[in-house]
Amino acid sequence: MGAPGAAVPLTALTEEQRRQAQDRFAVLRPYLEEQASLSHAARQAGVPLRTAQRWLRHYRQHGLAGLARPPRHDRGRRRLPDPLVRLIEGLALRRPPPSVAGVHRQVTTVARERGWPVPSYGRVYDIVRHLDPGLVTLAHEGAKAYKEAFDLLYRHEAAGPNATWQADHTPLDLWILDEHGQPARRCRWVVLRSTRKRRSEDAIVGG
Repeated sequence: MGAPGAAVPLTALTEEQRRQAQDRFAVLRPYLEEQASLSHAARQAGVPLRTAQRWLRHYRQHGLAGLARPPRHDRGRRRLPDPLVRLIEGLALRRPPPSVAGVHRQVTTVARERGWPVPSYGRVYDIVRHLDPGLVTLAHEGAKAYKEAFDLLYRHEAAGPNATWQADHTPLDLWILDEHGQPARRCRWVVLRSTRKRRSEDAIVGG
């Protein structure tokens, strides 16, 4: 489900691809236009957060057309066995990062031993090039580099009880009257909750 390697005009997409791009943009719209968090937008749409993050990267790189699934590049060519594809991906994700030529030499040896079709260098290169960038960073550079480059959310945990509180409020159909008996300020129901301890307090305040 990668994005196209270069920007593709919407007019070059099939009707199905345009519909898919619009559906994926609808998932991102609350984040892009309504200041909702990406995690909230993904949760509301029933989409995994990692998938939404990938779609967001594709949208920022290629616009709406980047949200469409690209056409398969192996049409008309003999399909490689899934174990062989997984072998190519696994070898490419080793540390230190191997060269594509090195991966191709090892895969050629294994394919001949197993009786699998021997992939060309171009096929191996294409598979390696389309590996998920986040997965490549995690495998080659570690969790810290991955978190800095791809994690959009950071969890904060309070050091102790009452160190951090969350607050929310809602307007009420109650008003504070001025000295003339006229509505002056609307009341709000305010709830405060400790993030570390299951404790909450509420109050009605004006303003």
